[in-house]
Amino acid sequence: MTAPVVAGIDVGGTNMKVLLATPDLDVVDRVDLPTPAHDGGDAIVDAAVTAVRSLLDRHRASLLGVGVGSAGVVDPTTGTVLVTANSFTGWAGYRVTDAVSARLGVPATLDNDVNAFLLGEVATGAVAGERDVLGMTLGTGVGGALVLGGTLFGGPHGAAGEIGHVPGFGDTPCTCGQRGHLETVAGARGMADRYADRTGRRRSTHQVADAARAGDADARAVFATAGWGIARAVLLTAGILDVTTVVIGGGVARSWDLLEPAVTSALAAEPPVSGAAIRVAQSALGADAVALGAAAQVRALVPVG
Repeated sequence: MTAPVVAGIDVGGTNMKVLLATPDLDVVDRVDLPTPAHDGGDAIVDAAVTAVRSLLDRHRASLLGVGVGSAGVVDPTTGTVLVTANSFTGWAGYRVTDAVSARLGVPATLDNDVNAFLLGEVATGAVAGERDVLGMTLGTGVGGALVLGGTLFGGPHGAAGEIGHVPGFGDTPCTCGQRGHLETVAGARGMADRYADRTGRRRSTHQVADAARAGDADARAVFATAGWGIARAVLLTAGILDVTTVVIGGGVARSWDLLEPAVTSALAAEPPVSGAAIRVAQSALGADAVALGAAAQVRALVPVG
């Protein structure tokens, strides 16, 4: 008798993660592979499906469903990618869930990668069991998502939780065309730009972090500003929604030792009017978070015996 599993797929512009998990969301196995991002939707789904089948064969498992988390703007209702960055070709407009279901013969779901990240952390990660949570991903930009009352909250226009594009953080141009968004101070691109403006030297955020740990005052200032920005976003959420639990992931968050002092200081200086303690947790699932969250989403739709 074969063991039942759900699959989770994390589609990024460069790499893709595919994993199998038990119905309790314990990871059985995983594989990372390059995303054929410029070869079109069929090529991306074919690569993911091939990886799923390989894992199923390796573990002699039976598939219950497949959840997909993808970068970009998606329509979860129709399972369609709506908008992508220029790192993809032929992905926008592609009906992902139809294609996955047709190839594997099981139900499939689609959500954006930040929503999936938060669902993973709520299901089995750093904020497991919490019913009201803000999720933030600090990558090239800053992504956000909300779980309210135990349910993912997308808002009437599908943009709830997009904390990275809240204004009030200076006047630096943002990638979206507006100015002064959180992303400009707490995203990797914005942090690298800020360091270059201060020093005239272009460095990656990882290199800026190394410099900060070595005592570079300009690098430390960049991280302090980012930490301040993160705290302001958390306080805005606490003030407007009374949500005081936050989980943070993404590449920039790996330098939490540099961010945390400014975050803690800013939160202590202006506690929410509710008086509730704010909890800021780092991602516990790391690189598995998006795929596990996608698997959790489809698990809710399939019978688990």
